[in-house]
Amino acid sequence: MLVMRVSRIVLASGFGCLLTGALLVDAQREPKIPEAELNRPTAAPDRIILTYSGDPAKTQAVTWRTSVSDARAVAEIAESDDGPGFTAKARRVEAASETFQSNLGEARYHSATFEGLKPDAIYAYRVGDGFNWSEWNQFRTASAGAAPLTFLYVGDAQNDIYSLWSRLVRQAYTDASGARFIIHAGDLVNRGWNDSEWGEWHRAAGWINHSLVSMPAPGNHEYAFPEGGTRALTRQWRPQFTLPLNGAPGMEESSYYVDIQGVRIVVLNSNEKQAEQAEWLKGVLADNPNRWTVASFHHPIYSTAKGRDNKALRELWQPLFDQYGVDLVLTGHDHSYGRTNLMTGANTRTGRSGTVYVVSVSGPKMYTLDATSEFMQRRGEDTQLFQVIRVEGDRLRLESRTARGALYDAFELRKRRGRANRLVNLTPKTPERRKAAAEASGG
Repeated sequence: MLVMRVSRIVLASGFGCLLTGALLVDAQREPKIPEAELNRPTAAPDRIILTYSGDPAKTQAVTWRTSVSDARAVAEIAESDDGPGFTAKARRVEAASETFQSNLGEARYHSATFEGLKPDAIYAYRVGDGFNWSEWNQFRTASAGAAPLTFLYVGDAQNDIYSLWSRLVRQAYTDASGARFIIHAGDLVNRGWNDSEWGEWHRAAGWINHSLVSMPAPGNHEYAFPEGGTRALTRQWRPQFTLPLNGAPGMEESSYYVDIQGVRIVVLNSNEKQAEQAEWLKGVLADNPNRWTVASFHHPIYSTAKGRDNKALRELWQPLFDQYGVDLVLTGHDHSYGRTNLMTGANTRTGRSGTVYVVSVSGPKMYTLDATSEFMQRRGEDTQLFQVIRVEGDRLRLESRTARGALYDAFELRKRRGRANRLVNLTPKTPERRKAAAEASGG
């Protein structure tokens, strides 16, 4: 905490002016609050987050955390109203709970799923133990069938999350009116085992996580090496996210898919078991009744950062994207921005396939662009970005915006019967953003 001494302020009566003495600031700083104290759970619910675990039109999952003293956990829900009377109609849902030991101590994680909801309806809910409650929050269920849909996508938050990522996610929420969910393309934090960083991530988004559904994909920084063990997905992942169990065998909640308003969202885990997921992915894409298909995972098919190329992943998954006409692939990892035109494995625009691949970064850690990358229609570096995606009928539009909300890139996909999508570039005429001083960064 910064220690400040301010001189007395004197109001000169009769003259209508304010005379202020000099402001004296001591450079001496007190020790910061210890991480364990800052992130200590209490009986009051925190780290509240909405996720999908079933049909988004009829169900909604919520997860939260308390201290281990809370033996009971419940949630209440009611269809929202314009006045406070809705609370009298609330029904109670018992939560599933588990004790979790992190590097900062013990906590209890709780998860409840609201079922039997009406499509395209606004609900209010709260969570607690029957005595200590959160505030009432609101969300809207999805429509039962195809309907206009808006959602957000961001790349790696990872570093200085509370300090520098918070402004971006808040600007994204402000700009994306009516967004139903946000895709996080991996590396939500820097050290997946460090509970204080997860505390930062939840605090940065704040109440946005209480109303806007999150759809996270794990990145390499969500992996850790337990003592005496092998590299594995951090133990924090499953307790704090209640996600669909329809993923590849053995990869539940780190690979999954959700159908919402005519769009199939497929989330993959590009960190491990890529071949096993390819078999699962083939079935998910082959039996797909939706008009649009969007996939998200961490490692890019087409890299933007200097010295990077995920050739094995591209050779394994891209043929399936080509075969089944995946429209859009959203990734992170390279801490820069890049967006292709319509791509197939042969880099052609013919036939019925053609996918747009996007790499983006939302946090402050930046890498140097690969100047030789020939596949990108628009590139950028040293820029925090979020993406707003809107789907309506036969059109999908993506806008990439900076942390200040300025348009950086845009395009539209248009469905054509029996042929590949038509891509319309809507890139602004502003120059591509590049680092003032190019320097490579590892990680």
